Amino acid sequence: MDKLLGAKRLASVRMSSGGYLAIGAVMTFAALICLRTHRDLPALIIVFTTWITIPALMLTDRLTFDGLRLRRTGPSRFVRRVLFHNGFDFALADIESVEVTSLRTLRRGGNVRYRYRVDLAAGESSLTFSSGRRFRRMVHELLPRIAEHKLDARACELRDHLIDLKVVRAEAARLGIASASVLENMKEAERRIEKHRREAPAGPSEQDSDRVALLRRCANDLRMAGCLKQSAEAFRRALLIAPQNGRMIYEYARLLKSQASAFGNARLLGRACAALKLASMRAPNEARLLERIGESFLEYCDPARAAKIFRRALEVDENSYRAQVGLAEVALSEGKLAHVIHHYNDAVRIAPDKAAARLARREAGYYSRLNNDEDYLAAELRRMNWLEGAGRVQRLTARLSFAALLIALVGSSIDQVVAGLAWALASSSIIAWSGALITRRLLTTRGRVEPSDA
Repeated sequence: MDKLLGAKRLASVRMSSGGYLAIGAVMTFAALICLRTHRDLPALIIVFTTWITIPALMLTDRLTFDGLRLRRTGPSRFVRRVLFHNGFDFALADIESVEVTSLRTLRRGGNVRYRYRVDLAAGESSLTFSSGRRFRRMVHELLPRIAEHKLDARACELRDHLIDLKVVRAEAARLGIASASVLENMKEAERRIEKHRREAPAGPSEQDSDRVALLRRCANDLRMAGCLKQSAEAFRRALLIAPQNGRMIYEYARLLKSQASAFGNARLLGRACAALKLASMRAPNEARLLERIGESFLEYCDPARAAKIFRRALEVDENSYRAQVGLAEVALSEGKLAHVIHHYNDAVRIAPDKAAARLARREAGYYSRLNNDEDYLAAELRRMNWLEGAGRVQRLTARLSFAALLIALVGSSIDQVVAGLAWALASSSIIAWSGALITRRLLTTRGRVEPSDA
């Protein structure tokens, strides 16, 4: 009975369709070439086959979760299993890390619209899914079941605060938070905060504590929904009542970073760093919070301060896994490979589970070989340079192909010579783009390192 319950599908989300759309675009261009050379029947067959097959594959390629395992379903899974012996099927306990990236897709007034992408890594396998239908359900079912030391800061925020926009706005309205268009006088609110901090009593009452909790949760929900000005107002009201709350100051710093990125304001980024420093002072004995503060400093390009915070986390808790990994990343940014290896080896020793230990051991082995084998180091540097070059070629040829195709379609009715040159440029660009894409896929994988049991 337990096996049947465990096999029940809890959530399902469509996989990213970028690869399918790229194939569809290339095949459609091939059909246009056939039309230009008066091969109408092959062009019709290519277009018909492509745009019947591609949508079917996009609709059936799904990631499902049953509470125990993640499985990729659909015809593409079968093809990958046959060709690459990898069906993207792994247990929840095998997940080594979860990273979330966000993309701003719209900005209007004080609000932005975020599209989130979740990357799951488990050994040599990785899976990616992004915002869309049923994304919220997958996040709510999957992320709470993954240990927090495997989640980055954005993954924790998604887990705790990804709520439907209508619910978030209703929650803000109940707490009396005005819309973004009303919240304009930011300086006066800041002055009130400073005044209250100077005059605040020793501690909030029980009723105030309940309101702080509601405001804090609402502020984080609003931030994840992209309502940045309303989120700032909710944080300010909460900080008026509880200005000493270190975790809330940290969350406010994350909001300031989001505003700095959305509005291109370097001053806000400076304020975010100042808020992180204050949060570290307000929570000197909270190792988990210090880990997140250090990671934020590293994300905000301040590795020196990040290293200090990670060391403080280790002083509070010598088994802080994320602090050791963070110190390894700081050492890597400074080019100190010996320190990177040392910190990853320490992370192996204190890893909370087998998946985390496997990740740290693999990273330690990789950087050990880089440090000890000059030929391997040269090969990896060459691979990274080629990978970077392939990325530049892909971006350039994508722009060229679109521009040349537009000129070719318009120029065919004006000058056949111009149209012919444009078609030739578009064809060359498409071929170069496809080659760069394949090259990037091949070069993404590191050179193999023999596993070590040390």
